Amino acid sequence: MALTDSTMMPLGTSAPDFSLPDPVSGKTKTFADVAGERGTLVMFICNHCPYVIHIARELAAVAAEYDPRGIGFVAISSNDVNERPEDGPEYMREFAEKYNFIFPYLYDETQEVAKAYDAVCTPDFFLFGADGKCAYRGQFDASRPKSAEPVTGADLRASLDAVLEGDPIPEEAQVPSQGCSIKWKSA
Repeated sequence: MALTDSTMMPLGTSAPDFSLPDPVSGKTKTFADVAGERGTLVMFICNHCPYVIHIARELAAVAAEYDPRGIGFVAISSNDVNERPEDGPEYMREFAEKYNFIFPYLYDETQEVAKAYDAVCTPDFFLFGADGKCAYRGQFDASRPKSAEPVTGADLRASLDAVLEGDPIPEEAQVPSQGCSIKWKSA
């Protein structure tokens, strides 16, 4: 696995819309469907990535804590399933159930949504304020697989708190996420 840093969408960018299937519910979801009244977190993840697996339980806990406070959550898998069959829709439901995701886990088969968000790694996080503008793009926390750093979600939690309070998130707090590269389809 090659460690890849996120590309950091420009702050203030409007959230790109999408319309993607949710293998868990069987429904199609748009950004408006998943948006929270006080903010929305769009996450690019996949089933096989050790960086995602490393944080999955705490990620579910963060969603359970902040969803009732008005933050909408959505996860999107954009990997090429020809290269990584275990990231396909039939396995996404199992992954979501295993980690008790309360948010939709959508499948981006064309990879157009990942491209629209400039997502390049898993996990990759994009937090939008109530106005739909990017307020944070960065890491979950400083923990990585096989590191001594505990998984806390500290960076993301601080950013969620700032969005809820209406406070700007300083540039120095916006540390790129790191993880496996998205598995792009060959042209």
